[in-house]
Amino acid sequence: MSNNAELATFTGWAATAPKAPLEPLSYDPGPLGAEEVEIAVEYCGICHSDQSMIDNEWGNARYPFIPGHEVVGTIVRLGEQARGLKLGQRVGIGWYKGSCMHCGSCMEGSHQLCRSVKPTIVGSHGGFADRLRSHWAWAVPLPDGLDPALVGPLFCAGSTVFSPLLEFDIKPTDRVGVVGIGGLGHLALRFLNAWGCEVTAFTSSLNKQDEARRLGAHKVVASTDSAAMKAIAGTLDFLLVTASADLDWQALIATLRGKGRLHFVGIVPSAIPVHVFNLIPQQKSLSGSPVGSPSTMATMLEFCARHQILPQVEQFPMSQVNAAIDHLRSGKARYRVVLDASK
Repeated sequence: MSNNAELATFTGWAATAPKAPLEPLSYDPGPLGAEEVEIAVEYCGICHSDQSMIDNEWGNARYPFIPGHEVVGTIVRLGEQARGLKLGQRVGIGWYKGSCMHCGSCMEGSHQLCRSVKPTIVGSHGGFADRLRSHWAWAVPLPDGLDPALVGPLFCAGSTVFSPLLEFDIKPTDRVGVVGIGGLGHLALRFLNAWGCEVTAFTSSLNKQDEARRLGAHKVVASTDSAAMKAIAGTLDFLLVTASADLDWQALIATLRGKGRLHFVGIVPSAIPVHVFNLIPQQKSLSGSPVGSPSTMATMLEFCARHQILPQVEQFPMSQVNAAIDHLRSGKARYRVVLDASK
């Protein structure tokens, strides 16, 4: 069947129970909304959040559902009120695929903070499928010069670590640390190096030292080495936590200089014990953020095209999605897995 044909049903790979293998599922998407676009999926990354949803770690999974929220494809249908896009255009869709477009957050350009923002795989089907729909504003065009087979993870992992650079006005003269060298962290190192910052990578083991430097770190510190942590105390302007593990937060806060910020984009499992006396005297801050807005994603893609920054990925056929998820679960993915929908 032609990619441009109108499909009565969409077909994908669905989670049917926590931790169960994905199974084929066809569903009726209903009529195309006036402000929706429909894309033929070409590639889709696998994010740790997909695994979390499959396993119902957050308690909001409703089975069956089709995961996948790092989607790249071409537009095959446009709703009558869709704007700024055209048939055949290649776009990407990330963690969110819709927002109200009229609240204060949407009107100021912070669509990702809309109280009725629509996640791509929470309460609806995602991109491990032949087709996907989104609101037109959340289908972000790819600039020329970025390989569509590699770019998918930018729409979640990339957007998540790029957005704070704009939000907090990170400067090329800043000293910035990145905690965790994985799906998010490896992109953060590349972004910050191209941004002009002095970049320090924090890892639980120095066996990643060479890899971290290849990805853009100027310094590598073992977060478990108390002497090394004390040696860099009071030196960082910004510390980005991409890891999803409980760490020594007091030691990490101590690496910050005056007005420094510890910022979370990784979902750590436990509450963070922090005494305000570790923040107030030097005006330090703690914060967190989700993915960026569609506008921020477009800016990120332009930055990536200019500097040729792409995720480091391993590719699997969509038909082998369960093997790909097992590879992710094993912790061996370096650093992102992308599914090819044509196979």
